[in-house]
Amino acid sequence: MEAVLSEPVLVLNRLWQAVNVIAAKRAFSLLVSGNAQVVHSESDDFRLYDAMDWLDFSKYNPALNDDEMVHTVRQSIRIPKVILLSVFDKVPTKELKLTRKNVFERDKQRCQYCGKRFESEDLNLDHVIPRSHGGKTTWENIVCSCIKCNSRKANRLPHEASMHLVRKPSRPSWRPVISLAMKGPKQEEWKQFIDLAYWNVELEK
Repeated sequence: MEAVLSEPVLVLNRLWQAVNVIAAKRAFSLLVSGNAQVVHSESDDFRLYDAMDWLDFSKYNPALNDDEMVHTVRQSIRIPKVILLSVFDKVPTKELKLTRKNVFERDKQRCQYCGKRFESEDLNLDHVIPRSHGGKTTWENIVCSCIKCNSRKANRLPHEASMHLVRKPSRPSWRPVISLAMKGPKQEEWKQFIDLAYWNVELEK
């Protein structure tokens, strides 16, 4: 059951805008507390279900795949695929953390000096302006670098090592949680709520 309760659920705000992807366990909590409703598509139309209505719907309309159901002692409940919040109407601003994984995703696993793609274990993070030169640990000064290029550049500025960046590093504009919405089996149910011009989908889980 734990794996089923970890299934991803798309969250919409009151304006029907995609704002998050959460685990089914959290989605059920929002439903039971009355803070959200299930959005279910039927014949190109959408119907909303509160917690009790969703229980009844699950009873008479079980999911085709058993791994999309949560089985309790009394009843089996369908895992919702999309929920609509009833208490929030704004798109939240969430700071993207500067982590090794996020830098690798921004640079698409490519060394920003030689341009070649590598596995994560064969990549390092490089300060374009070395810390010894006053360089900061920021999105604009950190890039992926392969071991060979990292060793060649050492503690120098790129031009001092006769090296050039593939592209200038910058803070990403994508939101990692929403990028999950275009991955996996839920894509068909989710994609109509995702504005691809707004959400970048490059990030992989």
